[in-house]
Formats: sequence, C-alpha cells, structure tokens
Amino acid sequence: SLVNTFIHIDHRASVSDVLTRALFGDESSNYELPLFTKAGEQRDILLNATARRDAKGDIIGVVGVGQDITEIKTASERAQRIADDLTRLIETANAPIFGIDVHGNVSEWNAKASSLLGYSKMEAMGKNLVSGFITQEFRESVNQVLSSALLGTETANFEFPLFTKHFERKIQILMSATPRRGPDGQII
Repeated sequence: SLVNTFIHIDHRASVSDVLTRALFGDESSNYELPLFTKAGEQRDILLNATARRDAKGDIIGVVGVGQDITEIKTASERAQRIADDLTRLIETANAPIFGIDVHGNVSEWNAKASSLLGYSKMEAMGKNLVSGFITQEFRESVNQVLSSALLGTETANFEFPLFTKHFERKIQILMSATPRRGPDGQII
C-alpha cells in the first residue's frame, strides 16, 4: 500500500488515519509529515487530503496534494535559532539595553538595565520610557533622540543621566538609538 511503501513506520498510523478520514469526507489540510527518498533523505511534506468523488458525488478515493516544505522549514528553524541567540545576547549583555515601541513604551529591558536601575523587566515593560524613567531636565532631549530613531535616524553616543528606582544614585548613560524594524522593513 501507499502508506506502507512510502511512509516511515513512525508515521504510518497517523497518515493512514488522515487518508481514511478523507475517504469518509473528513478532509485534512496542512498535515505535516516526513517522507524519505529512495536514497534515505528526509523531506518534510505539507499534505492536504480530500475525498475524490465521481460524477454522482460518491467518494471513490482520496486525492492528496503535498508540498515539499523542507527548505522553508530549515530556513525557519535557522531564523528561529538566530532570533534566540540575539535574544540571549540582549538579555545577557553587560550593558543596559532597552527598547521602545512606536508609542514610546518599553518593549525590551535586559538584565543589566534591571540590575543597574532597580526596576525589574516586569515593572518596566509597557511603561513610557521618557515619562517613567528619564529625569525631567532630559525628557525633551531624550524624547527627541528616540523620536528621530522611530523615524529612521540613528543617534550614537547620546549622554544623559538616569536615576535608580529609589533615587539612591544617578547613572550616566551613553545611549545609541537605532530603529527596530519588523520583517516587512517597517519600524516597530
């Protein structure tokens, strides 16, 4: 049979179930399974299975349409590993790193920012960076730098003070502000 010939033993039961359900009119879409080539190479397939009907509408078989998604899946996994690496890099950097969304609210706050300023990531996330964490006399200039970054203009080595959570001490920050872009290239 098709299943016993081309489907790996680990997936035969589930593929057989998908095909059997299609024989009874229960169609499946986007079912992912591995197929192995004659040379033993694994290919990842996205399968859609639907009932095949005759002119009277009676089910006479199953039509399966598969798409080889091996390269797409490999690229996606690679991109996820890179994203995970970058997230760890940001979180464990020995410099405070914070990010804002297009509304100026904190969207990133690494461990060093937490340890230096005393605000946990949970306390900082979602709060307006300028009004919540910047001293009054620097709010306008910091806001200007951040607004420029949100418009695509980068700024390097902008210095300003931040006070710790309980105003125990002032910390001089040397900030570089760059726009963060989404997959479509738009600033987020």
